[in-house]
Amino acid sequence: MDMRTEGPIKTRRDGAILEVTLDAPKANAISLKTSRVMGQVFRDFRDDDSLRVCILRAHGEKFFCPGWDLKAAAEGDAVDGDYGVGGFGGLQELPNLNKPVIAAVNGICCGGGLELALSADLILCSSNATFALPEIRSGTVADAASIKLPKRIPYHVAMDLLLTGRWFDAEEALRWGIVKEITTPADLLAKAWDLARLLESGPPLVYAAIKEVVREAENMRFQDALNRITKRLLPTVDKLYSSEDQLEGARAFAEKRDPVWKGK
Repeated sequence: MDMRTEGPIKTRRDGAILEVTLDAPKANAISLKTSRVMGQVFRDFRDDDSLRVCILRAHGEKFFCPGWDLKAAAEGDAVDGDYGVGGFGGLQELPNLNKPVIAAVNGICCGGGLELALSADLILCSSNATFALPEIRSGTVADAASIKLPKRIPYHVAMDLLLTGRWFDAEEALRWGIVKEITTPADLLAKAWDLARLLESGPPLVYAAIKEVVREAENMRFQDALNRITKRLLPTVDKLYSSEDQLEGARAFAEKRDPVWKGK
């Protein structure tokens, strides 16, 4: 197991799984410097062919992330400063990230912290998790959430959360499909690793194609998106359809055995 620490970011690697822990006392808020480090970590995860799945978590049970580091802002961090290669939190604007990311959310998850969690593909949360988009109360806009939420949950629910900035709990997050599962605080990390190991055992080229298709199709008409897939105009789809894994999947099914994915 490989463990590393770079400032407020700790990483742990086990097999093809990378665990990224935000550990920025007292509340795991994200400064420009922290965001740039996170961007480097997620970029390296994206570019390392030996890694297949990432878990994003935070240290402690009280805070996942409240978003922007106001203390750092008071000391000179500009809200429109250099967040690094992946944008705020290193994840939500990182291009071509075609691997699954799981967010394990504990405690307070609000503002940019909720936007960071929404950048993951799957979200697990502990029963003590609480969520909010309180930007409205400080006279600003939850920019990424304003784009993402109305596309993921019912419009009127998203607008309620954006316009009021109210807090909502884990049960409501589950009800609207924001989170996949609620666990006890003690079980959260183990559940995230169980899910990561399940994904680790899956076909990485298929995961890559799924993520690119979903991303590219977001603003396309159905037929245009489908044509790009069937004509192999998406790089991940083209690679998948020419891969050993594509043949392995068919062979394993015919031979009634588990497939052995090689990612090529």
